[in-house]
Amino acid sequence: MELSVPEVDYSDYTNRELVAIPLGLLTLALGILAVATVLTGSPVDLGMEFTGGAELQIQTSDSPEEIRSEFDAPVASVTQVGSPTSDTYLVEFRAEDYDDLNSLVSQAEDAGYEIQQEGERSPSFAGDTQTQALFGLLIAFAGMAILVFLMFRTFIPSIAVVASAFSDIVIPLALMRLFNIELTLGTVAALLMLIGYSVDSDLLLNNHVLRRHGDFYTSTTRAMRTGVTMTITSIAAMVVMTVVARALGIPLLPAVGIVLVFGLLADLMNTYLLNVSLLRYYKYEAIAQ
Repeated sequence: MELSVPEVDYSDYTNRELVAIPLGLLTLALGILAVATVLTGSPVDLGMEFTGGAELQIQTSDSPEEIRSEFDAPVASVTQVGSPTSDTYLVEFRAEDYDDLNSLVSQAEDAGYEIQQEGERSPSFAGDTQTQALFGLLIAFAGMAILVFLMFRTFIPSIAVVASAFSDIVIPLALMRLFNIELTLGTVAALLMLIGYSVDSDLLLNNHVLRRHGDFYTSTTRAMRTGVTMTITSIAAMVVMTVVARALGIPLLPAVGIVLVFGLLADLMNTYLLNVSLLRYYKYEAIAQ
């Protein structure tokens, strides 16, 4: 199947018009994360890997609401494991919401639940995991930025790639806050993948414009045909993965797929609005000066 990518007449729009939408959405996303940090102490909801807590895998015919009512401590989440008809659930509790794992096990047994698995993660260990994950994300982003500057050795084309990648991370984080998607090791991996996706599409555009023959608009159109096709194909694959994983009751993959879809949609906008406007400014105004 061939994907038809329409040609955009960029000459109809000024650079300010092109950057208005991506910069406006980036500002809104930063505002959402800032407000969430002030109100809750964290820009996004943190999963148990980063907060500590306990989990019980139980087998029961009760509904999630009935399962929640059987425990004295607040239940962080109840996730069905397996197919939609499965009677196996993963019940999670945050560390600050309960005193002892044994009491949770006793309450589950008193409710008649068959406990298949139990586990606990200490807050100190979870804090170390959170620090390492965020440090790894920062190192990956910094390494990407350094590599881009070494490749182009020019400020505006390099900052265009870095700014686009930054926005591709911030916008999904804001959407995670709005849709109550927790930051887990899986979603951190999705954010790391978005750095790679973003750099791939931006480098494709920059190489066509800066290092190949042809005028700016012809080079941009050639890059769009390849880049948009690749990104939309990836979005379709992530949507299919999310739907299938949710249907099969796989806990981790739906959140990963949704975050990747958020980021890839943001990447389409940032690459072909923000990045294009900065490259056009560089070619027609910065160099002329």
